[in-house]
Amino acid sequence: MRTDDFDYELDPGRIAQHPQAKRDNSKLLVLGRKNGDIAHDHFYHLPAYLRPGDLLVVNDTKVIPARLFGSRPGRQESIEVLLLTRVTDAEWECLVRPGKKMRPGQVVEFGEGLLRGEVLEILEDGTRRIRFLYEGIFEEILDQLGEMPLPPYITEKLEDPSRYQTIYAKNDGSAAAPTAGLHFTAELLDRVRQMGVLIGALTLHVGLGTFRPVKVEDVKTHKMHSEYYQLSQELADQIRRTKEAGGRVIAVGTTTTRALESAAQETGEAVASSGWTDIFIYPGFNFHVIDGLITNFHLPKSTLLMLVSAFSTKENIFRAYGEAIQGDYRFFSFGDAMLIL
Repeated sequence: MRTDDFDYELDPGRIAQHPQAKRDNSKLLVLGRKNGDIAHDHFYHLPAYLRPGDLLVVNDTKVIPARLFGSRPGRQESIEVLLLTRVTDAEWECLVRPGKKMRPGQVVEFGEGLLRGEVLEILEDGTRRIRFLYEGIFEEILDQLGEMPLPPYITEKLEDPSRYQTIYAKNDGSAAAPTAGLHFTAELLDRVRQMGVLIGALTLHVGLGTFRPVKVEDVKTHKMHSEYYQLSQELADQIRRTKEAGGRVIAVGTTTTRALESAAQETGEAVASSGWTDIFIYPGFNFHVIDGLITNFHLPKSTLLMLVSAFSTKENIFRAYGEAIQGDYRFFSFGDAMLIL
């Protein structure tokens, strides 16, 4: 299976630079998982495709203002530090630009010394492990000094940072939003609940590896990035009861899918668990938990495009993408949505 098999051409003008004025006004392409049938709708009509007894599972992670700009003491240059993964309370794995200026032992200051970081080591992938020194509460300092880390393909300023958060975000830790959930409003979730659909939540902290294209020729040799997840006993029980009653488990997003399927690798069913997952889902994968998927339109050659191709078929997905391009759908993080059932 070749990475080039998951390539497609996209006019840069199709990449959404801003969210819709109203979250649920996005277009919704509905794809038959097995038969490949395609319908075009809007996200606010999502309840029409759900049934009482179904379970929607969302990812309640919250994006942190993880982009920091500082300088080395006594110097004027700008150094960008992007927090990727928390190792301990004070230590993070970080992406640093320009990296050549930040060798082990180098110090960078932010906010006139309100926050200081020392590079401890350079990791195999070129990221840095940095120990931060500060007084007070790190999250409060980050709120004061940090910026929201938008994806690299969004080049325009986001006027309202809250639009890069889901309305149910609560657990700090992501460097990127679980974008399938950006389409939900409180009113839409209420309508879903009122029709008898359950809503469960797990946490998977999304890393920037989600945006990286696969660069190896053979898909199977790609090394997947790791992300931290937590799935509670309450949610595991919800999933079990839903399936026993004949309901469907519908994942909101590829991040939710990765957590659910990671939790089912050993037993074949979702169990309460937490830890780091580097699960790589590509065609041929055996899904144990999800029966449906709400997702956005993904980058060429990305692991996310491979995941949705695994859930349906590559042929179905690429035909749907072709119709989306012809139908002026908006792509990527602030773009339109797809429902696969």
